[in-house]
Amino acid sequence: MYQIYYVLSATVSYLITAVQFLMFARAILSWLPIDEDNPIVNFLYAVTEPVIMPVRAVIERFGWFEGMPIDMSFFFTFILISLLQTFAFLD
Repeated sequence: MYQIYYVLSATVSYLITAVQFLMFARAILSWLPIDEDNPIVNFLYAVTEPVIMPVRAVIERFGWFEGMPIDMSFFFTFILISLLQTFAFLD
């Protein structure tokens, strides 16, 4: 039973790390003058947007951080994923 838990927790941990890496890549590419039709940009948005969208919906619903020049939902999603990875997989 312990091996199944280990395999599942390691897999989820690796997936979370991959999402964090892709979010970081998306953030870096957003600062560069790259065409939005670029396949890499499209891939990054397709993979990371479903993770960010629920947090963005909550922030927009309550009207938090209106008029901010940066996407706070991206920041909060990254923090939430980091906390999930830290606390969900403690042995």
